Amino acid sequence: MSHKFWKHLATVTMVAGAALTLAACGNSNASKKNVKITILQGKVENNKQFKQIASQYEKSHPNVKIEVTSIGGGTQYDPVLKTRISSGNAPTIFSLAGPADVKQFKAHEADLSDTKAAKAAQPGTLSSVKTDGKTVGLPFNVEGYGFVYNKKVFREAGIDATSLTTYAKLQAAVKKIDSMKTKLGIKGVFALPGKEAWIMSDHLANLYIGQDFKGNALKLYNSKTMPFTKNADMKQMLDLQSTYSIKPVMQMDYSAQVNQYFSQGKTAMIQQGDWIYPTIAQIDKKFAKNDVGMIPIPVKGEEGKLPVGTSLYWAVNRQKSSAEQTAAKNFLDWLYTSKAGKKDVVNTLHFVPAYKGYSNFKMQDALTQTVFKYSNENKTIGWAFPGYTGTSWDPDVAQPNLQKYLSGKQGWAATVKNMQDGWKKQQASSSN
Repeated sequence: MSHKFWKHLATVTMVAGAALTLAACGNSNASKKNVKITILQGKVENNKQFKQIASQYEKSHPNVKIEVTSIGGGTQYDPVLKTRISSGNAPTIFSLAGPADVKQFKAHEADLSDTKAAKAAQPGTLSSVKTDGKTVGLPFNVEGYGFVYNKKVFREAGIDATSLTTYAKLQAAVKKIDSMKTKLGIKGVFALPGKEAWIMSDHLANLYIGQDFKGNALKLYNSKTMPFTKNADMKQMLDLQSTYSIKPVMQMDYSAQVNQYFSQGKTAMIQQGDWIYPTIAQIDKKFAKNDVGMIPIPVKGEEGKLPVGTSLYWAVNRQKSSAEQTAAKNFLDWLYTSKAGKKDVVNTLHFVPAYKGYSNFKMQDALTQTVFKYSNENKTIGWAFPGYTGTSWDPDVAQPNLQKYLSGKQGWAATVKNMQDGWKKQQASSSN
């Protein structure tokens, strides 16, 4: 789950942006005045689910009305939020994607430290949203990404996906699958969406840039320099995906990658995360249920670990009336800590919870099960990339440079140097 593409880590789906009004409610004490809460959120693919949850909440809390607007599918979140704030139409509940947003929207962030949800949050999930000793965001969920693969294709190629723990093993498997393309009925081993640069600048780069910061977003956000010591490993992985991808890479977007190619069995694997499951299931329920799996991207020194983190946090607008703020906090507490809410988090939203108290739940699909499993076994790589996704460096420097490299217009050394120089320049200007 940006103005900066970050905001739609998980939102650029086939829905081209939608707004919905959901009715729901936040206090069962009917003698209280009616309150209206507005929510502006960026996970377009969960639009329908939030609608169901809201109407369910409304039944048990008859005096709070909740209106939800969902943004995504190419519409960037932050500019919409800024416009709503400046036009006097600021939402009660909005989302933050990491340290840059926390700084930018500081004037509107209520202290959520005392909420039930904040107290139940898993260790480490709140580090990006602490400011002046206060917690100003509550994680939506935790998410994980890797290579989402087609089990049927791997089965027919005689390859055990879970054995691909090193780059060499992955490369050998890719070459074998490539040589059997026609027999396997696929158009390419990978589908790399060169048009959606955030998939490379955020998720892929995180595995290599992030190693210099031990996967810590705040550390990266505050760093004057970007060492990028593992850039050669990133080049190798990017080249592999690009070489063995369905072509043309530069014309492929997220929707083609997920909806057109992977969900319709035209590719062996794609670099994506657990958030794509609902989309796959919508296109082919049987395939989603039986033949979809996920393995870690093999990273030297971090083998067998899945990158797991939080992409979005809920914030409550402290410039709203206290009744509205209380109703908003009650709703979020209900969602993540009540029995009914927890059920919705896991079964309706298909979220991997970022909170304690879910040990008796079973995740709903193969992808979230993988994330839950790696999280519980502590076999994870941290997400450092939220440290740059809210900055202009991501869309203005990293993404265009990676696209220049991918399209053959620029060498790798120049790409890395431009990314490092661009970071240094941005950090120098922002600290002035």
